Amino acid sequence: MQHDKWTCIKCNNREFETGEIRVSGGFWSRIFDMQNKRYYAVTCSNCSYTEFYKGKSSALGNAFDLFT
Repeated sequence: MQHDKWTCIKCNNREFETGEIRVSGGFWSRIFDMQNKRYYAVTCSNCSYTEFYKGKSSALGNAFDLFT
């Protein structure tokens, strides 16, 4: 993900940190502890305002989650 022109909507700061989270989507993915949804986070370095953007999960990553 690229955020070359990202600006915080709360404080207009242009410095940020990025991260990634994975969460389960539905009943069966929770039962088998599969985090099949991926989101990217962009957090303002000044005020900590965070925006989440939906990403794509790979089939290989989902299979790996199932076995671990």
